Amino acid sequence: MQNFTKRWAAALMGMLAALSATAQQVPGNKPSVAQQAMIKRGYGMFIHFGVNTFADVEWSDGSIPVDTYNPTQLDPEQWVRTARDAGFRYVLLITKHHDGFCLWDSKYTEYDVASSPVKTDVVKAVAQACKKYGLQFAMYYSLWDRHAPSYKDKNPQVYIDYMKNQLTELFTSYGPVCELWLDGGWDRRPEDWGIDQLYALVKKYNPACAVSVNHTIVNEEGKRNYTPPAKMTEDNKYYFQYFPSDFRLWDPQIITRFDKKQYLHKGGSYYLPFEATICLSSRWNWFQKSAQLPVRDTDELEEQFYWSTHNDNCLVVNIPPDQTGRIREYEALAAIHLGKRLGLAPGRPLPKNGKFISERRPATATSVYPDNKGQYGAGSVTDGNLESRWASADTLASLEISLDPLEYFNKISIFEYKDVKSGKDGFSQIRLPRIQEYAVDIRQNGRWETIFLGNEPMGDCKVIRLPRRYKTDALRFRVIKSTNLPSIYEISVIDMDRK
Repeated sequence: MQNFTKRWAAALMGMLAALSATAQQVPGNKPSVAQQAMIKRGYGMFIHFGVNTFADVEWSDGSIPVDTYNPTQLDPEQWVRTARDAGFRYVLLITKHHDGFCLWDSKYTEYDVASSPVKTDVVKAVAQACKKYGLQFAMYYSLWDRHAPSYKDKNPQVYIDYMKNQLTELFTSYGPVCELWLDGGWDRRPEDWGIDQLYALVKKYNPACAVSVNHTIVNEEGKRNYTPPAKMTEDNKYYFQYFPSDFRLWDPQIITRFDKKQYLHKGGSYYLPFEATICLSSRWNWFQKSAQLPVRDTDELEEQFYWSTHNDNCLVVNIPPDQTGRIREYEALAAIHLGKRLGLAPGRPLPKNGKFISERRPATATSVYPDNKGQYGAGSVTDGNLESRWASADTLASLEISLDPLEYFNKISIFEYKDVKSGKDGFSQIRLPRIQEYAVDIRQNGRWETIFLGNEPMGDCKVIRLPRRYKTDALRFRVIKSTNLPSIYEISVIDMDRK
């Protein structure tokens, strides 16, 4: 009898454990274990590396010869050490891009590192380095595979099984995986990817792993009309395109300051944080190019960090190794410098920006570019949305924001809209400023007083840190010189002494 009781108790405990694991596998209307862990880590380093790196392209079709992949100083530990020194909490590695080239020795394809001149299992090396340096390990895996023969099979399940086999390799050989980032879903109907099967497989091995697919959310259920994150300002209005998912993705879109978390699927409401992705490079290149490319200004990176991690969301910054197999030193230093400025440290909560006193405050402009939809109005600079913008019809114009005269501030950040030229690869870009000289004034005792005079282009984001705190009922931005019609995404007036 005693043995029977023990066996019954053990069986009951097993059933409860199974039920608990199953509960973790299904999204809910409150943050799950996986989502809570994701929000807590908050800041990761994206690493694009593969056969594309050696062909100077962003995307390829799976036809680049495998021996093109040939890093001369491959050093994944340097990548992860850079991530640690820069204050990142996790590393998100491209294991397979759309070309199908695998950074591990997969027994399901010969288009992998094991068939290349440099046979190092990069997934293993990065996973081990993450363990060594105390970072969590995450994986990107492309659904779209332009090399695998099974991808072209008329029966979608044949290729789904191929993905399940490869994901089983990834989730059983390299230790804990905190996140799986799936991409390339636009090439097939959502229901033909077997997302529910992939999700269940991942949760079987890592219940606390967060899983999502790029372009997660749509406007209407069952229709492929993507919802930009800039529109996600209402709960229970938009729908899952890929279910189940643990977070939202739209690369490289940015959320609003008023981002909402509840999304719909077949009558249910589910909680979803957002993970933003940006490039360290100002040219928006994901795979490193043979030419040395400039990095973003630290001001812009800092404000993008605050913007993206606000309201329980996350950010990954792409810092790709070059053809040697190492991260370039000037890019490593830029990331480390950003981490130092932000004050990032292990075990410390992610820092926050100050109190925004300009959000949704009234704004007027001396000139607005004519448009039937009214999309270029002055109010765009205070709406908390980096997709909307004020645009002027004159090269010289000013814009005025009404503020609460009792509110202090000591920081101003300005995101400028720039002219964009495509790079030679058709993907990366060169951004050219319009505004060359400008001033910021505040109204004191009925008179305008200039507190900042800029005599050079402001860049993608200009941050003005003031040595003292001010109060005013109005702030004015004046364009003094511009090469084209000036346009501004957002002007944020912030009190850094209040978080």
